[in-house]
Amino acid sequence: MFRMDTQSCADESMHTIYDDEVFQMACEQFRVIADYLNIDKNDREWATYPKRAVAVTLPVHMDDGSTRAFQGYRVQHHIALGPTKGGTRFAPSLSMGETAALAMWMSWKCALAQLPYGGAKGGVAIDPTKLSRTELEAVSRRYMQEMIPFVGPHTDIMGPDMGTNEQIMAWFMDTYSVYMGYAVNEIVTGKPVAIGGTEGRREATGRGVVYLVERAMNMLKMDPEKCTAIVQGFGNVGSVAALSLAYKSGVKVVGISDAYAAIYNPKGIDVKAAEQHMIKKGNLRAFDQGDRVEPGEFLTLPCDILAPCAVDRVITGKNAGQLKCRILAEGANGPTTPDADLVLDQRWDEVFVIPDILCNAGGVIVSYFEWVQGLQAFLWSESEVTDKLFRILEHSFAQVIRRAKDHKVSHRTAAMAIGVERVIKAKQVRGLFP
Repeated sequence: MFRMDTQSCADESMHTIYDDEVFQMACEQFRVIADYLNIDKNDREWATYPKRAVAVTLPVHMDDGSTRAFQGYRVQHHIALGPTKGGTRFAPSLSMGETAALAMWMSWKCALAQLPYGGAKGGVAIDPTKLSRTELEAVSRRYMQEMIPFVGPHTDIMGPDMGTNEQIMAWFMDTYSVYMGYAVNEIVTGKPVAIGGTEGRREATGRGVVYLVERAMNMLKMDPEKCTAIVQGFGNVGSVAALSLAYKSGVKVVGISDAYAAIYNPKGIDVKAAEQHMIKKGNLRAFDQGDRVEPGEFLTLPCDILAPCAVDRVITGKNAGQLKCRILAEGANGPTTPDADLVLDQRWDEVFVIPDILCNAGGVIVSYFEWVQGLQAFLWSESEVTDKLFRILEHSFAQVIRRAKDHKVSHRTAAMAIGVERVIKAKQVRGLFP
């Protein structure tokens, strides 16, 4: 395998702008690919650093009469292939560095799926669960108001991510539309169907994860009805993936978790009951269909399919050697660290990795359909959307498997190499503005 040295992404003055472990991880992954592809050193910083990074302050009137100022970010990685596209995350720990890393990963993801986008990401450093609906609307609208000079249907299209949902996308759209003076539903994706959203967008990422798991099981000649799965994270992606695995694929789901509880039951978990519990209670803390386990132990419990669908950097050099799964399906962004990749590269015949930029691409693929529908005022049915989604995922999956086999590299290296190659080629063809 091709590995890089440990020097920083570039000079220290630039590094401080994105001073974050997640950004360093993304840079480290890129250096592996840059070495593998023999990318000229003059092109590496150009391909790594974002085209634009915006930080804004969001003063908001709170329900108690006070005024609080929140920090918001938006990073646009490159525009070589078209406008940028990426989600908007509301999370307490969000930083400029993490946002830049997510934008970079989105670039490779879009290029791998051959979508006409560069990667973007944005969000607010806030815990949405601690805000009232009125406060959440105020933060959402203020964020979009501050972003209006930097986004647009042909510039940068927002979508949902961790901590945001259809309602927040509706507030984004309305704020932008009021400013423009007419309805601009193509400014965001992942919005309600009633205002131009696409049927199946909410389920797209989880459905894509399961489609690729099924393809992997077929390649490995695994019988789904004899397989077990553990899904970390029971939000939008994890819950849909768990439900699809259990009731579409016939896999026994033996473990589910959220930020409050990790539950394991080797006899199987009623995922529909867990979904109803989440709807009523908001978390899995009191769900009683299994044993409580420590979050660190949860990922190393025996299963055939392990799907980390929550946060980044949960599979590390310390626990990668302890994984007891046959298929690792990365529903989250960046769940596996470079140190863990070193371990998994040695276990390539034991653990079949479906890398994140392939595994969780369903969301941005269907967001692309929604954007196209908004621009053309032309709608597709949910079955048509799902069929188009699976066609793109199938093409990407086949390309990754072929590249990995022909070049004798890991699935992650193959996937990222395809994406990076397409971006670098586009940048080189377009050239530098004098």
